[in-house]
Amino acid sequence: MAKQTPGDAARGRTIHVWRDAFLAALAESSNVSAAARKAGVPTSTVYSARREDAAFANLWFEALCEGYDNLEMDLLRRLRVGELDGGKAKARRKFDNAIAFRLLTTHREAVSRQKALRADDDEDAILASINAKLDAMRAREKAATALAAENGVYSVNDADAAG
Repeated sequence: MAKQTPGDAARGRTIHVWRDAFLAALAESSNVSAAARKAGVPTSTVYSARREDAAFANLWFEALCEGYDNLEMDLLRRLRVGELDGGKAKARRKFDNAIAFRLLTTHREAVSRQKALRADDDEDAILASINAKLDAMRAREKAATALAAENGVYSVNDADAAG
């Protein structure tokens, strides 16, 4: 059974419910305060949970990485195609690119560290992928050599070896 804080019990919500909502909002906004508000918990509660629970801290940084990736893509899109325009003055959304850049710069190191940790976890998968690509390349080379021999065509390498 999930632990409940006094505030959670008063609202009838388990800690896991607010955590999921918080992490989803954090991945969407990259804003801890806004994510805590959306999850319905005080900011101090989320920071306390992060300090006390390593698994939650890891999920927090994963959500931040996702949020920063999204922010970076939004900035690149705005730089390439301009600001959003809904056709009406009221439909336009204002963006503060300077704040977005400062946010990305401020948390770049933490996000890079988390991405490096994620990359370490995927090392075996990367090596397996490289080996599979090498095997496919060898198979294509073998098939091409067999086809060339079948058609009476010699490869450049064979001609070099003979000459």
